[in-house]
Amino acid sequence: MMHAPRVRALESRHADLETRIAAEGTRPRPDDAKLSRLKRDKLHLKEEIEKLRQAH
Repeated sequence: MMHAPRVRALESRHADLETRIAAEGTRPRPDDAKLSRLKRDKLHLKEEIEKLRQAH
């Protein structure tokens, strides 16, 4: 699979964002703007991963 290294890198970034979202969500006063941005970025990564997997 030609896209495997790219997919793995994106999956790693996706997992990192998931960790950051969880950490922000557990704060006493989560930053809603930051959470929205992190979630949007995570969704974009998920979409890119799916496109690469479908291209195979």
